Amino acid sequence: MDLLGDQAVLRNNALKGKTALICGASRGIGAATARIMAKSGANLILASRNESQLNSLLKELSELGNGHHQTLVMDLENTEAIAGCLQPILDKGPIHILINNAGGPPGGPLLDASVDELSQPFARHLHAAHTLVKLLIPGMIAGNYGRIIQIISTSVREPIPNLGVSNTLRGAMASWAKTLSRELHPSITINNVLPGFTDTERLGSLAQSIHERTGQSIEAIHDGWMSQVPIERLIDPLETASVIAFLASPAAGAIRGVSLPVDGGRLRSI
Repeated sequence: MDLLGDQAVLRNNALKGKTALICGASRGIGAATARIMAKSGANLILASRNESQLNSLLKELSELGNGHHQTLVMDLENTEAIAGCLQPILDKGPIHILINNAGGPPGGPLLDASVDELSQPFARHLHAAHTLVKLLIPGMIAGNYGRIIQIISTSVREPIPNLGVSNTLRGAMASWAKTLSRELHPSITINNVLPGFTDTERLGSLAQSIHERTGQSIEAIHDGWMSQVPIERLIDPLETASVIAFLASPAAGAIRGVSLPVDGGRLRSI
């Protein structure tokens, strides 16, 4: 598939004139989303704690589209500092698109987790997302255009074994977004994308965690995952990013408050 070329989901200028803040942009689905949106003409603010990876991505994006891009080194767990990081950017104009995306917590049974191990992920995900929305909403309303998209997990629909803290967190994020979908200005949409088994470093670290805990081989773990997926392969991050970019586009203005799986058919629920 050439999802950055002839098979791209959006035409080259579909997001022209729109500014998008992509959290967790340095790798994985976040970086893939940056590539797709850059190709679609958006101006990007690439946010992450990893400055070197952001700079590498920034150089790559210069060859995709005609947007103006910048990096933003920001720690989502430090919600008190988020406003200070963003205000100089907001002073120059609104951010039209917000991609809430952050690394998930370590795997393991929920009963093995301490209260502190619950608190930190909630700060990085839910608290940060709420802080960002409150900061960006005025500009979205003023510009009569807003798209808020959470990259969550299929565990919103069906909890995944050995991801106890993550399952709990993702459910809270989905409920938060659905609540906001009934409160936001008519020009603003909010939706969730639920990735399945996607070919990212995060999935590799999860396989390693299961291997260390159970003794299963990495190959056996991978085969077990693929047995659950009708398309019988991992999902390319660019496939997930293409769905995110569509939801961020003007064409998706009537889609609001949904949680959309991109999982190769793994979920058994309707």
